Amino acid sequence: MARWRPAIIWTAAAGVLALATYGEMHYSLLQSAVFSSLARTMDSSVRRGSDPDTGFPEHGPYDSRLGYVALPHYLGALEQRGYHITAQARQSPAMATFRKIGGFPPYEEKSTAGLTLRDANGRLYYAARHPSAVYPDFNAVPPLVVNALLFIENRELLNPDTPRRNPAVEWDRLGRAVLGYATGGLLMPSGPGGSTIATQLEKMRHSPGGRTGTPVEKLRQMVSASMHAYRDGPDTMDERRQLVVDVLNSTPLAGRVGHGEVIGLGEGLALWFGADFNRANGLLRKAGDGDANLPEAGAAFRQVLALLIAQRRPSFYLRGGRAELEALTASYLRLMANAGVISMRLRDAALRAPLRFADGAPPPRRLPPSSVKAVNGTRFELMRMLREPSLYTLDRLDLTADSSLDASVQAEVTALLRSLDDPEQLKALGMTGGRLMNGDPAKVAYSFTLFERGTGANHPRIQTDSVDRPLDINVGTKLELGSTAKVRTLITYLDIIARLYEEQRRLGPAALARTAETGDPLSRWVAAHLIEHGDPGMAGMMQAAMERKYSASTGERFFTAGGTHRFANFGRHGGYIPVDKALQQSVNLVFIRMMRDIVDHEIARITARKGDMIADVNHPQRMVYLRRFADMEGQQFLRQFHRDYRGLAPPAILERVAERARYLRPRLAAAYRTVLPSITEPEFARLIDRFATEKPADAAAMRKLYDTYAPDRLSLADRAYVSGIHPLELWLAGHLYRHPGASMREIVAASADVRQESYGWLFKSSRIAAQNRRIRTLLEQEAFVPIHAQWKRMGYPFDRLVPSYATAIGTSGDRPDALAELMGIIVNHGVRLPTVRIERLRFAANTPYETIVEADPPEPVRVLRPEIAAVVRRALVDTVESGTARRASDSFHDASGAAMVVGGKTGTGDNRTDRYARGGRVIGSVTRSRTATFVFFIGDRWYGTVTAHVEGADAAQYRFTSALPTQLFKSLTPILEPLVQRPPTPARGRS
Repeated sequence: MARWRPAIIWTAAAGVLALATYGEMHYSLLQSAVFSSLARTMDSSVRRGSDPDTGFPEHGPYDSRLGYVALPHYLGALEQRGYHITAQARQSPAMATFRKIGGFPPYEEKSTAGLTLRDANGRLYYAARHPSAVYPDFNAVPPLVVNALLFIENRELLNPDTPRRNPAVEWDRLGRAVLGYATGGLLMPSGPGGSTIATQLEKMRHSPGGRTGTPVEKLRQMVSASMHAYRDGPDTMDERRQLVVDVLNSTPLAGRVGHGEVIGLGEGLALWFGADFNRANGLLRKAGDGDANLPEAGAAFRQVLALLIAQRRPSFYLRGGRAELEALTASYLRLMANAGVISMRLRDAALRAPLRFADGAPPPRRLPPSSVKAVNGTRFELMRMLREPSLYTLDRLDLTADSSLDASVQAEVTALLRSLDDPEQLKALGMTGGRLMNGDPAKVAYSFTLFERGTGANHPRIQTDSVDRPLDINVGTKLELGSTAKVRTLITYLDIIARLYEEQRRLGPAALARTAETGDPLSRWVAAHLIEHGDPGMAGMMQAAMERKYSASTGERFFTAGGTHRFANFGRHGGYIPVDKALQQSVNLVFIRMMRDIVDHEIARITARKGDMIADVNHPQRMVYLRRFADMEGQQFLRQFHRDYRGLAPPAILERVAERARYLRPRLAAAYRTVLPSITEPEFARLIDRFATEKPADAAAMRKLYDTYAPDRLSLADRAYVSGIHPLELWLAGHLYRHPGASMREIVAASADVRQESYGWLFKSSRIAAQNRRIRTLLEQEAFVPIHAQWKRMGYPFDRLVPSYATAIGTSGDRPDALAELMGIIVNHGVRLPTVRIERLRFAANTPYETIVEADPPEPVRVLRPEIAAVVRRALVDTVESGTARRASDSFHDASGAAMVVGGKTGTGDNRTDRYARGGRVIGSVTRSRTATFVFFIGDRWYGTVTAHVEGADAAQYRFTSALPTQLFKSLTPILEPLVQRPPTPARGRS
């Protein structure tokens, strides 16, 4: 007996071990104790400030879709735009360690998420949810759907007799998978693999590419799924029920054109079968044998079953392998009926309902017209901020953004703007009649912006238009906004006067007297004023500059932008008018002459540095400027000619040249000897015979033509003169004949020398007057560089100004939101505030990656002397009270009923292309667009723009002026007044 004792002991031990192993495999007692103990220590909490140790996922379809992988990129982009982290999740040491060794942190993951937008009042105005249709909890899932999933994947998952079971491990399945892997597939080659639905969920969400690439990756999925299962304690029953919900909501089901990735059973039913998720669930809950809707329920069940099967190979089964999916679904229906999972009647109903796939994805959900501008404006701003190029990706981020907009007021304004295509509505609002709406109202687009000056920043509260397109007129266009440019011109004028005052008030009497005699017009005026009135102080000098008088006469011709131009006033104004009254009445000629003074002042500063190239004909820079002019204007001519010749085949080029030479024999000869310098005499003769209206008498006459206009006998200028065709047009025709399809860049590079040659006449010493005009044109262009810089400091949005006096009346264009910002600078006493459109962003809420980012705008910058801002503000108030914007007077009242101060400037832009004859006479005109604008401020906190715009040739039928947007401004009072009466929004504190 003694000798059998060791064997008995080992046998007993083996039995105990086997029993323990069996118990662990079925009841998971040890796993539940170990994993629940570890998972209990893995959590996270949000605290103030940033945490440099916060780790983010590096891969995984779920983590990528919700933006967790890209969070470091987004946070870096936001930091560069002046945002900072105010709060962030701190992962517990255990969670951080688990993440660092490769685990997927356990937390309550979201079945659906997406971009959420809230307005300045915290109201929701957009919520994108992907997937869009999900089960909220286990009780919402029809038992038939639960049973179908368990039959396919794991029939023991919800066994109530094993409350501590680890859903991440199925030992029999794992054993077969390990054996198959160890033997290279020789044993059990067709085994189902070691995946459970718990590990599949981890794989679909967090593994690289949603795949299991290595045994190590499989182990990571199993451990992570185990940790997730026990995060609420050793009993996993509730977690296993949630696992069913998560799998149904999260299974990837390939993608559809027009929608993108299809995720979960709800989206799968809608996008692959055109079925309604809620309807299908209702049918499956009632799918009893006596149900009258059994045929429909059978079809719904077959679709659900097909999607549950298809998740194994979704791209195959849902596209090219639909026949295989049909057969496999039928097989499962029979198996489930035989196993008693479904009734025979439901099986038969489902078998009689073949799968019918939808032709395509349903159209995307359209936003309500009243909110589309607010939503899209914020989404596009977020794309820029996050450097995220795709709205598709943006909408799927787990992100809540708080914007500065007031969505409810914006919706009201948008609705009113969209109603202005109704003639009756226009009449009711007083927007018809002289200088108001006179054409088809449906073709006029309206836009409106309203900003609030806050503590340290501008906040756009309303930014909308009536256009049913993504384009936002307020920020996405360059419009000719007419006389609103006079405000920018006035500020430039006053800025120069202020600088000259600072320079000259320190000069002695003799120096002042010299300046008053010899300086540019503005320098002379400042010096003369100081001599006559003494030092009035900066505020006094600004007021004097506003009272300075300019001629309003329309009789003068102005040399600007390389040509001679005449300008008109809108009303009948003449004589000399003070600057402030000229702004009030919007007198064009005053501001044309003001811009001339500004340009002359800047040219004087240039010549003070470089010398006077116009007065000194021997100045060394004179020829440099002339060659520069030849190069510049030559390129302009080439572009003009290129529009006429591009796309022509070589024979058509020769025909075009013959037409331009009027088919006259000498002209043709000079032209073709230039276009085709290497042409032989016989070829030349054939061209002349083909195109000339009068043929040469004989061969000798033809030879004489050929020899007379040879390139080595006559210069390019002479041949061009004879042909009556510009030398650069001849050169271009020849170049395109030899190089069909040459790009403009190639043409410019190849023509550098010929451009100079074609302007040889200009370089002659006898052409002093012509030279001076062209040097003046280049100096004018240089003068607009500092003018543009000054405008840019005031928020002008574009990179250049048209170098013309007409810029003073709107030729250079502007943008409504930029004009509104200019009003903000004036109201804020010359200080430019940054504009904050997105106040706060909350990424990954209630996850270990949660990060809250808030705007931290740069410090305000003084861009204008307060004395200038004060006189301009007074002038804008006068414009509303007794000038061109009188319609807007007495329109807003504060909460006590007292009238609020309203100031502003009107502008009408009639954008047309004119054709001129010699001497500047207009011989033709094509209308491009018509725009009318009112830029305004209300009190000390509110400012914005109202714009009416017609694009294209239709604009010619309209005669509305800025009276139209001004009346619209007044019509918006009932909507806007409650907003502007609110007390100031308190500055957001650091969270």
